[in-house]
Amino acid sequence: MSTGKTTTPAAGVATTSKPLGMRKNGKQWHEPKKAFRPTRGLKSYEKRTQERALMAQVKAKEKEMKEEKEQEHKQRVAAIKEKRERKAEKERYEELEAKMHKKRVERLKRKEKRNKMINS
Repeated sequence: MSTGKTTTPAAGVATTSKPLGMRKNGKQWHEPKKAFRPTRGLKSYEKRTQERALMAQVKAKEKEMKEEKEQEHKQRVAAIKEKRERKAEKERYEELEAKMHKKRVERLKRKEKRNKMINS
């Protein structure tokens, strides 16, 4: 009889883990409903504040990364614009050299460089 007593709790455990079988109403494809527990997903105030602090750190890091990316983009654009300006200026001086005397063109170049240094 002692063996029968030890097997009965095991049998009770087995019945809870064993599937329920066919449902009477024929809706076998639906999962059996569970108890409604409205407070199950709620978290304590400390956990919520920790999560908010973590999200703030993540957002700050994302913002920093976006700013770095934007800065790199602006630098590339500025470099391209500067290169185009130099090319246009070079072409303009070549055109001037063809029309004017070489010494006068060189004087104009020096004058423009001086003006740029003074203005910047």
